[in-house]
Amino acid sequence: MNADRTTPEPKVVPPFDPELDAALAALRPGGKGPREPLTPDNLRARQERDAAARPRPTTEALRADGRFEVTELRVPGPPDGPDGSGGSDGPDVTLVSARPSGLAGPLPLLYYMHGGAMIMGNAWSVLPRILREWALPLGLAVISVEYRLAPHAQYPQPLEDCYAGLAWAAGHAAELDIDPDRIIIGGKSAGGGLAAALALLARDRGGPRALGQLLLCPMLDDRNSTFSSHQMTGRGTWDLTSNATAWKALLGDRYGTADLPPYAAPSRATDLSGLPPAYIDVGSAEMFRDEDVAYANAIWQSGGQAELHVWPGAYHGFDSLAPQATLTQDARNARTRWLQRLLTQPATGTAARTV
Repeated sequence: MNADRTTPEPKVVPPFDPELDAALAALRPGGKGPREPLTPDNLRARQERDAAARPRPTTEALRADGRFEVTELRVPGPPDGPDGSGGSDGPDVTLVSARPSGLAGPLPLLYYMHGGAMIMGNAWSVLPRILREWALPLGLAVISVEYRLAPHAQYPQPLEDCYAGLAWAAGHAAELDIDPDRIIIGGKSAGGGLAAALALLARDRGGPRALGQLLLCPMLDDRNSTFSSHQMTGRGTWDLTSNATAWKALLGDRYGTADLPPYAAPSRATDLSGLPPAYIDVGSAEMFRDEDVAYANAIWQSGGQAELHVWPGAYHGFDSLAPQATLTQDARNARTRWLQRLLTQPATGTAARTV
């Protein structure tokens, strides 16, 4: 990618959307000041707090009185060598598989990776909204991946977990009653970064080829050198300090090295050709803005297809904090329309390749 790495000192910042700002203020101590950033010193405490507070609905709860069929699957994990291709096998990967009840298949599949900066989150918490907003109205099957978290697991282990799950799902399409030619990979924040990396890895390994990649405010660049990463420091829900802490937890000694693979940080990629169509969205008032815009631009420059939305006045994760805001509704509608267009395209019959 030919991104501009100069970082002039920011003088002004874009304002938050008023509805979103009100939701953010409710999270600030006394309604004032920025949220406490993530640091190496508070990382363990933040992980423990998140694990205790983040919802983890049971399989029975996810079934929502029979509206959905939900199954937890344990599938073979990846080889756990330094590059995911050698050494002893890693632990099994848990996949949470769900679909609207009573639909005859094979159904298209949304293969989804949760957010949480690579250090937090779980596969179950994201499912109620995905099932309600996409699976039910669009007739989608969904698989949510429980990948290993940093710093206990470092690159490439989380990504290899996601790849192992994807390869297994594509290889067991008939058993899952899904269409292997209509698999969409997606995720939000760290999950969006994993989805982008997964598309690159599948392309280069000749693995399952996705119909599309849904990248929601994706975490793509470990270098923290864009204008927006400095412009938004100390503002919003996620800033430079927090981002650097998360990347260091994921990459360990490889953090900041010149030869970091693009599968670790997709913004490092120099060739974005041959990828499935991408949907990328991000806020104008968040630190990921410039890296996400640059990624869309690099896809276009490589002859690929990307739909980019930059939501004015939006900070990172705005749709979760302000679910009723007008901007949130606009963002969700745009994502759904993209999925609808993608799913109504004629299948080529070549999307799933043998791994």
